[in-house]
Amino acid sequence: MTDTSQVRINGQRLWDSLMKMAQIGATDKGGCNRQALTDLDKQGRDLFVKWCEDAGCSVSVDEMGNIFARRPGNTPELPAVLTGSHLDTQPTGGKFDGVYGVLAGLEVVRALNDAGIATEAPLEVAVWTNEEGARFSPAMIGSGVWAGEFDLDYAYARADKEGKTFGNELARIGYKGEAPAKPRPLAAAFEVHIEQGPILEAEEKQIGVLSGVQGMNWYDLTLIGQPCHAGPSPMEIRRDPFMGLHKILDQLYKLAAEHGPWARATFGDIRVEPGSRNTVPEKLVLAVDLRHPDQQVLNSMDQRFREIAATVAEETGLEHDIRDEWRSPAVAFDKNCVEAVRTSVADLGYSNKEMVSGAGHDSVYISRVAPTSMIFVPCEKGLSHNEAENAEPKDLEAGANVLLHAMLKMAG
Repeated sequence: MTDTSQVRINGQRLWDSLMKMAQIGATDKGGCNRQALTDLDKQGRDLFVKWCEDAGCSVSVDEMGNIFARRPGNTPELPAVLTGSHLDTQPTGGKFDGVYGVLAGLEVVRALNDAGIATEAPLEVAVWTNEEGARFSPAMIGSGVWAGEFDLDYAYARADKEGKTFGNELARIGYKGEAPAKPRPLAAAFEVHIEQGPILEAEEKQIGVLSGVQGMNWYDLTLIGQPCHAGPSPMEIRRDPFMGLHKILDQLYKLAAEHGPWARATFGDIRVEPGSRNTVPEKLVLAVDLRHPDQQVLNSMDQRFREIAATVAEETGLEHDIRDEWRSPAVAFDKNCVEAVRTSVADLGYSNKEMVSGAGHDSVYISRVAPTSMIFVPCEKGLSHNEAENAEPKDLEAGANVLLHAMLKMAG
């Protein structure tokens, strides 16, 4: 049996690949704007495909634009061990979110090539389409269709703010593949990612061993009042959506505190109609994001949100509606995959912490159809979805080494 205990990835090569990819969609403030299915996304995909082919992988693309780069194993019929993440970014995103997981997977392939090591099972590196949900909502739709969470026609019909549809843009950039976007047997799936939070850095831990992902609910809250002139209309007679909104926000922040420290309440987007400076708006639509790692607690928060909105709307003379935009139940990762990560961390001697992800990842959907786990590394000040997003090369190298050895344990 080949001794693989001393095999390591090339940290400088991984860093160089990250920096080359970061040039595609580079922003003035040092981040990246490479939104899903744009010309810049195509450039990033093209570069990744070239690198994979240069590393001896065969590359396939499915009907959702998900890319799979396959390194053959000694026993081709065995289920593959998969890793990967996404290449698309937020409009003001960073250089590491998602792309690190993709290029760490590529570096695993390159390191095994360098060492002349063949695995029994094939290895695959995946790029999942539109993980961010920044251009086309909801998030993680590429992996979601693949895992059976979303219908293909639903995905193709999603439109951005300019009315351009997912299906048309996918075809336009040349990544509307022919392979079915459907799951197939996998021995295991791993995703390595920057934490996107401050815990590992604060506790001076190099690796996060993930046992699951917290549940997430996205809503659109609509409040409808009566438009009127800002000057002549007395405050006490107004049916102003903002009068209801501030009361709802106050109670939702208190709800998150009540279920702390893991509960989250976020309001990331708001629009009003008619949107005139000197007119009380008729309608307000607020994006609401509630999260918790315990599904029962999240269900309770969902119920309270609905009660709060209904009560406040009645008190302020408003009509209201809550539309469910997206729900991602809390996830518990596969015990064998978690153990593969845990053992690899111990073998490599890295400091670590067992934790739950506060953010959504493609692994959420992959875990529904395949044994899955995740690996975290610290990021500076916990910043992500931000052009100032940063990670230390030594931490990125450590995470990729854990990924390499976890994959080897599952691939044979």
